[in-house]
Amino acid sequence: MASAVIISVLLMTILSLLKVNVLVAIVISALTAGLMVDLSFKDFIEMFVNNMGTATAISYILLGGFAAAINMTGITKVIVQFLRKAVKGKRGFMLIAIAVIASFSQNIVPVHIAFIPILIPPLIALFDKMQIDRRAVATALTFGLKAPYVMIPLGFGLIFHETIQESMADSGIELSITEIASAMLIPGLGMVIGLLIAIFVTYRKKRDYSQIEPEGQPSEIAEVDDTPFKFETKHFMTIIAIIAALAVQIITGQMVLGALTGLVLMFVLVAVPFKQSEQVMSKGISMMGMIAFIMLAASGFGGVLQDTGSIEALVNASSGMLEGQKALIAFILLIVGLIVTMGIGTSFGTIPILAALYVPIATAAGFSPIAIATLIGTAGALGDAGSPASDSTLGPTAGLNVDGKHNHIWDTCVPTFIHFNIPLFLFGWFASIMF
Repeated sequence: MASAVIISVLLMTILSLLKVNVLVAIVISALTAGLMVDLSFKDFIEMFVNNMGTATAISYILLGGFAAAINMTGITKVIVQFLRKAVKGKRGFMLIAIAVIASFSQNIVPVHIAFIPILIPPLIALFDKMQIDRRAVATALTFGLKAPYVMIPLGFGLIFHETIQESMADSGIELSITEIASAMLIPGLGMVIGLLIAIFVTYRKKRDYSQIEPEGQPSEIAEVDDTPFKFETKHFMTIIAIIAALAVQIITGQMVLGALTGLVLMFVLVAVPFKQSEQVMSKGISMMGMIAFIMLAASGFGGVLQDTGSIEALVNASSGMLEGQKALIAFILLIVGLIVTMGIGTSFGTIPILAALYVPIATAAGFSPIAIATLIGTAGALGDAGSPASDSTLGPTAGLNVDGKHNHIWDTCVPTFIHFNIPLFLFGWFASIMF
C-alpha cells in the first residue's frame, strides 16, 4: 500500500511534465493507486466520486463570480493604473508589488486566486514591454497565495492555523494559535528567501516573449484603459461587500459563505445591476471552472489514498525504520508530506490526514508539541507550490497564459517547486529539530 502513494504521485508528475492535461493526469494516477491496492473499478469509482469536495468547487465558482462582479465595477482599474505608472521600468518593484497584492487576497480581501484572471491579463503587455520573465511573476503570485497562510493567522491563514490546532487536539496535543504561528514562522521565512532568490537571481534576466510561439488558443486580452479612475458610489458599495465577505469567512471559517455573501451584496447594494447576474456567473464559471474541476479530481484522488490506508502505510513504513533518530524521522515525515500534498494539491485538506499519523510517531520520537506543529504545518504546506493540482499554481497560470505563452508545468509548477518547496523543507526541518 505504501508504494501506491509514491507511484501514483510520481505518475501524475511525469504525465504533467509530458504536458498531459492535469485533470486527465490526476484521474489516471488515482486509478493507478486504486488498482495497486486491489480495488475493483466499481469500488474505485464510488470512492473517487464520494471524496470529491463539491463545497470547494462551488467556492471557486462563487469566488469567480465575486471577482467578476468586482471587475465589472471598474475598481480594479486603480490598481492596474497605479502599477503601470509607479514601476517605470523597475522590474523588482513590480514583482514585489504583485507578491504583496497576492498576499492581500489571503488575509485582507478574501477572493483567493480569483483576482488573478482580473488583475494580471491587463498587465501582460507591460510585462512584455519590460521583458519580465513570467516565471518570476508566477513565483511572486504563488508566494502571495501561500506564504501568508503559512505565517499569518488571519483570513485563510487563520483557517490553516486552526486546522493544525484542531487536528493536533484530536490527537491529544493542545496548542494556542499564537504558538502555532510561532512554529510556522521559520518555515515561512524560508519562502521569503526563495522569493527574493527567484526575483533577483534566477529570473532577473530579460525574456523576450515576442519570440515565443503560443500554445493552444489564446484568450481575449482586454485593452488597457488609461482613462483617469473616478471613485463612485458603486466602488464604495464594492468595498462594503469585500469587507462583509472577509468578516463572514473569518467568523464561519467557510470560504463558500464568504464568497456567497460578497456576491449577493454586490447585487443587493447595486454595485452591479441584478440584470447582469447571469453575465457575472458566466464569467465566474469561465474564469474558475477548470480549476474547480481539477480541485474536485484532486480531492477524489486524496480520498482514494486516504480511505485505502495507503498514506498511513507510507508513514508507518518510512518512520518505523528510523526509530530513535529524530533528525532522520523529521526528514522522512517531511518527504512524506511533500509526496502526499503534491498528489492531493491542497495543504488545508492534507493537515488532518497527516496530523493523525504524525502526532503519535513524533511524540514517541521525543519531539516537543511546537516541533510537532512545525512538522505538520510544513508537511502540509509542502507540495502546495509545485503541484499541478494546486490552486496556488493553477491560479497564476490562469492569469499568465491568456496569450498561450506560459506553460503550467514548466513556467509555474517547476519554478515554484524549486523556490518554495526546497527552502520550506529545509527551514521546516531545521525548526522541527531546534524547537
